[in-house]
Amino acid sequence: MTDTQVAAKTMGAAAATPVLEVRNLSVALPKGADRPFAVEDISFTVGAREIVCVVGESGSGKSVTAFTTMGLNPKEVKPVSGEIILQGEDLLKKSDAEMRRLRGEKMAMIFQEPMTALNPVIKVGDQIREMLEIHTDLSAAEQKERVLEVMADVSLPDHVKMYDSYPHQLSGGQRQRIMIAMALALEPGLLIADEPTTALDVTTQAQILDLIKDIQRRHGSGVLFITHDFGVVAEIADRIVVMQKGKIVEQGTRDEILLKPQHPYTKMLIGSVPSMTPSHRVEIDKRSPALIAQKVNKVYGGTGLFRKSREVHANKDVNLVVHRRETLGVVGESGSGKSTLARCIVRLQDPTSGHIEVEGADIATISENAMRPHRRDIQIVFQDPYRSLNPRRTVGQSIVEGPMNFGVSEAEADSRARELMEIVGLSPDALDRFPHQFSGGQRQRICIARALAMQPKVLIADEAVSALDVSVQAQVLDLLDDVRERYDLAMLFITHDLRVAAQICDRIMVMQNGVVVEEGETAKVYADPKHEYTRSLLAAAPGRDVAFAK
Repeated sequence: MTDTQVAAKTMGAAAATPVLEVRNLSVALPKGADRPFAVEDISFTVGAREIVCVVGESGSGKSVTAFTTMGLNPKEVKPVSGEIILQGEDLLKKSDAEMRRLRGEKMAMIFQEPMTALNPVIKVGDQIREMLEIHTDLSAAEQKERVLEVMADVSLPDHVKMYDSYPHQLSGGQRQRIMIAMALALEPGLLIADEPTTALDVTTQAQILDLIKDIQRRHGSGVLFITHDFGVVAEIADRIVVMQKGKIVEQGTRDEILLKPQHPYTKMLIGSVPSMTPSHRVEIDKRSPALIAQKVNKVYGGTGLFRKSREVHANKDVNLVVHRRETLGVVGESGSGKSTLARCIVRLQDPTSGHIEVEGADIATISENAMRPHRRDIQIVFQDPYRSLNPRRTVGQSIVEGPMNFGVSEAEADSRARELMEIVGLSPDALDRFPHQFSGGQRQRICIARALAMQPKVLIADEAVSALDVSVQAQVLDLLDDVRERYDLAMLFITHDLRVAAQICDRIMVMQNGVVVEEGETAKVYADPKHEYTRSLLAAAPGRDVAFAK
């Protein structure tokens, strides 16, 4: 037997050894919830050196399963039957004190949003060291040495200096690496990752996925990976567990689920995954530009005699044209200047210099009073619909507010709101409800209706689908495409998801460090990218080379 065969046999035996066994687990919801159980009678295992991805839409029970395993659920969400066996110990029979000992030593969790998971007033090195202080007898010097070791292990640049940094001083990818270092400090047998790459840029996401795979291989950990992104699943999973409304509807190897799904729900999820192949778009009438930006610059800082070095050029001589019925995609990593450009165009921020024309009117430098009549012509849909809507006002009040501020009668504004609710696929009867009574996808539809109520000429979508489940994302993309055509809109679509951009954008504009490095028809840019940065973005797209079942 060759060395390779021996290694493969060893890996197979390790994978067959369960680190985690979930047996017939049911978790009850409080009285008055939509259903009695958050999780109902589920069973699965995670082996050593194995990555098991749990997928499903919001409300499927993915995160409840992870939090129940860690013992972090709120008291009103209680496991009522079943077992969770971690390396031979039933976690459901452990006291709070015993669970605190196991967390860190035998299991650890990487949370979705590191900025809220990390303490903002404690240095990141000290936050990792706290794990060792609680769980080991190491001296202070030995603790610091171990912290620096795990920080180097997760490929943090200049980790010795970064030890004394605060979370806000790090990038999103660096903060996520700190979370991974914290989880690995005691080399636990089980690593739970709850949507750890959702908010990250495509290149940073690729680095984190490679890091998790590498660490799992080197440390022999079992990984329970919670996600709704099938590109990530294709990239990282050994096995897949599909959940719907608290139940497991299907599980199997990566290839079995992605290439030969059996359950209708699994087929629907996989069928909703956007393709990396750009869709065929209609011919654009280039004689009717609705939005023109010329040499737009946005500089932060730089005031005073000695502050030249503090200047940040968020946008540098950006030019763009968007025609009626056309969607221009703006892609790039965090800090590339995408959202700054959008905010300058809609005049939520004032550009430092340049020209911005909407329907022939230059709005770049006019006063706020002069800008007011033009605000109806250009509307924006933000990433987080819950923060975009006033929680104390009904959705009907939010939709009619804009038109009424511009002189439309209450009766006409209400009639327009009812019509728009039907267009975005919601019942007009829901106008009297509040934002918290809707799902995330429904709230985003309401934000689209609110923007359309102004009858704009230009619609800006700033990461408008990035936080949505794959099936809801597909529905909202179809909706945006429909309203663009129905209302002759020019749409500026800002995203870091290249799969989404491929499906909805006629042209693509790639930004890096505030500069447009490449622009062209989507199909041509994807097929033959000219700039090295564009090539790196496309190469980093998770699951790029996987042919999902359709």
